[in-house]
Amino acid sequence: MPYTSAAAVVADYGDSLDGKVIIDITNPVASDLSGLVTPHGSSGAQEIAKGLPAGAPIVKAFNTIFGHVLAKGGYLDAFIAADDAKAKARVSIFLESLGLRPFDIGGLHMAQTLEALGLMMIGLARNGAGTWNFAMNVDLG
Repeated sequence: MPYTSAAAVVADYGDSLDGKVIIDITNPVASDLSGLVTPHGSSGAQEIAKGLPAGAPIVKAFNTIFGHVLAKGGYLDAFIAADDAKAKARVSIFLESLGLRPFDIGGLHMAQTLEALGLMMIGLARNGAGTWNFAMNVDLG
C-alpha cells in the first residue's frame, strides 16, 4: 500500500481517536532500502496526521531506537517532533517513565528528518557499523 494511504487507514478509526495522543513510531522505508516512500516534502507522521481527527495530535517518536536496543534498557535518547506542545510534554513524560531522555527537535515537519535518520541508522547497521546494537546519543559534555 502506498504510504499516502496511511491517512485513509487511520481515518477508519474516526472519532475513536479524538482526544488521544498518537505516537508514530514508523520508518516508511522502501523494501529495497533505497529511500523513504512518503511524498516529497512530507513524512509518515504528516501523512498519518491527515487522517486524524482535529483533537488527536500526533508525535513522532521511537523511530530512531531499534526495538531490541530499547528492550535492553539503559539510558537512551529519544527524539520527538510534533506541533502540539501539550502532546509533546505528555510524550516526554512517558519517555522519561521508560528511562529515556527525550529531545524535542521541533515541529511535525521535522519528522521528515527523524525518518531520514531512521533510514541512515538502518544503512549504518547493514553496512558501516556491522551491528544493530547501537543507538544515537546526544553528548552534552
